[in-house]
Amino acid sequence: MGIEEKLPGGVLLTTVEKLAGYMRKGSLWPATFGLACCAIEMMATTSGRYDLARFGMEAFRASPRQADLMIVAGRVSQKMAPVLRQIYDQMAEPKWVLAMGVCASSGGMFNNYAIVQGVDHVVPVDIYLPGCPPRPEMLLNAILALHEQIAQMPLGVHRDEAVRAAEQAALASKPTIEFTGLLR
Repeated sequence: MGIEEKLPGGVLLTTVEKLAGYMRKGSLWPATFGLACCAIEMMATTSGRYDLARFGMEAFRASPRQADLMIVAGRVSQKMAPVLRQIYDQMAEPKWVLAMGVCASSGGMFNNYAIVQGVDHVVPVDIYLPGCPPRPEMLLNAILALHEQIAQMPLGVHRDEAVRAAEQAALASKPTIEFTGLLR
């Protein structure tokens, strides 16, 4: 006999972290950061056919101070990287990043000096979404996967430590331009 059998009906048992995670995952406000063809698919996700509004994300925010999710859609040039980092730094905590498309994830077919070979060299990325360009259904699936990550995130000091460790690991990783393998 557990405590569930002794409580009257209609009583909900949970922790503060789980309740906060549930509330957070339902109130994401994405920032607009469309850089290439992936941005068209990102905009299509807000249309009536795919209806991003059912997840509480119908309005993309033009100000980073009002957003907590950055969807980097498309290739990031070397000149755009400092701007991307500045916008990320201006976003409110807690904040998450979704790299949409193969160009944002790894530089894509643009293996040259002008394109950043993966946005994770500039900001820490929570979800990578492959495809060229990824379909709106794939973006919805990535957002749902991010919802699950957000629901499981710890609160307070533990979250700060986890975020700091993830960012340091991402920034200390080997740049993709230094990789050797099939194509080099």
